[in-house]
Amino acid sequence: MIISVAAHSEEPSREIAEKARSFVRKVSPCNPTLLLGGYWGLMKTVVDEAIKQGLTVVLILPIERENIDLPAQVIPIRSGCEFRCRSVILVRSGDVLVSLGGGVGTEIEIMLAYAMGKPIYAITETGLSTDHFARAFPEYIDDRRVVKIRYFNDPGEVAEEICRGNMKSVETRFG
Repeated sequence: MIISVAAHSEEPSREIAEKARSFVRKVSPCNPTLLLGGYWGLMKTVVDEAIKQGLTVVLILPIERENIDLPAQVIPIRSGCEFRCRSVILVRSGDVLVSLGGGVGTEIEIMLAYAMGKPIYAITETGLSTDHFARAFPEYIDDRRVVKIRYFNDPGEVAEEICRGNMKSVETRFG
């Protein structure tokens, strides 16, 4: 399973960083590949924890920041795209999108996932702009009802849902 992770590009508060690390620790037994859009801000927190957990991490880097120093354990993809174009690749390449909280970039990635019909799991109570999505779009973004957005306060519950869904998918494919 490939999990696209949408996360704030700014330095996170201690509470948000701990929610992100908790998500990674709880989802790691399912052995997903994590796909992120960079190695700064909250994304860096996720990458560092994923490396500690032994997970595969792929970074879709925007052209503006493709030459940053990266840990040797990550797989970099230098997209040649600016930030928003990189987000299309990030979302399209994953099986699901997990929003750990953020600003307009994370909001764009949620909207892209919705438009593409990707399952969306969003962490709430982050104090970031994405918290407004739960009030503005409690289930669906528009009347097409493409995919229901799942909101969670507890990152461990997100991980459990994703792992449970991943096991069902494996059972369906391999009986």
